[in-house]
Amino acid sequence: MHIGIAFDLKADFGAVSGGPEDLLEEYDSDATVSAIERVLVARGHRVTRLGGGRRFLERLLAASPELVFNIAEGRGSRSREAHVPAACEMLGIPCTHSDPLTMAVTLDKAMAKRVVASCGVPTPEFVVVEHERDLERITLPFPLFAKPLFEGSSMGIRRRSRLADRAQLREWVGQLLGDYREPVLVEEFCGGAEFTVGLLGNGANVRVAGTMEVEPLLVPRDQFVYSLEVKRNPNWAEEISYNVPPKRARAEIDAVEKVALDAWRALGCRDVARIDVRCDASGNPKFIECNPLPGLAPGWSDLAILWDRTGGTYETLVGAILDEATTRLALR
Repeated sequence: MHIGIAFDLKADFGAVSGGPEDLLEEYDSDATVSAIERVLVARGHRVTRLGGGRRFLERLLAASPELVFNIAEGRGSRSREAHVPAACEMLGIPCTHSDPLTMAVTLDKAMAKRVVASCGVPTPEFVVVEHERDLERITLPFPLFAKPLFEGSSMGIRRRSRLADRAQLREWVGQLLGDYREPVLVEEFCGGAEFTVGLLGNGANVRVAGTMEVEPLLVPRDQFVYSLEVKRNPNWAEEISYNVPPKRARAEIDAVEKVALDAWRALGCRDVARIDVRCDASGNPKFIECNPLPGLAPGWSDLAILWDRTGGTYETLVGAILDEATTRLALR
């Protein structure tokens, strides 16, 4: 099969200027694209690199692949992750991962929470802040948590994202509004155990590929933020433990996985997704967010780490995503 890979590279955007230092955090390295390409070629496919943006459109039309393997994050708006699947849909070219609607809804964290909540999935109470004056109407109990509304890859999530009082709320939200120039999600902080759940499948055949608990080692759980500082720390193993499977009773894990599965169904995910769930102080699991375009950096991205610790290889992870898409699309 002729497969095109859609992607956005950090290197294609040049140096960051006039924005936060993590502005390019969502985008991939050439090493990730090469790793995916090697897996596809090893499975007997012909591969064309399509890239992203205008280059993607030009190469897509020129190459006419039979399938697009999509890891492109897009740029410019809350619908950026929907750009590639929307173009493929318009041209009638099959594409891996979720469709444009799911991609757009899940990147808007408030919209995703409204959708899952309407389907009975528990999620922390929240407020969307568009201007600093909106802070005055927040009556949620502290501690709170604040992050940019339309970003991923822990952009704008720092150790200080946990807010203990109104002074911290004003200072941090004001900084986020200025840095990212988009609304900010302020929600109740869940101080219990933190999990990420990998899911594969389609329709009635969706299944949990693995569940990973992110256990803090240096701070109390009710103070812990799985922040960009933690993820970037070369000595991260001193700060956190990735527990696969979680060191929890089966009933607790089942409850976490139910939240993830119910959220997947509510949001209409396809092929693969990674869903973050965190428990409140009473141990009740809550939906935090859904990533239908989970990172695939070998040995770095949470889904790749989770898959490795279930005994899988990077090759079987990429292969599983491809197999889910080709089965859904009746392609071989």
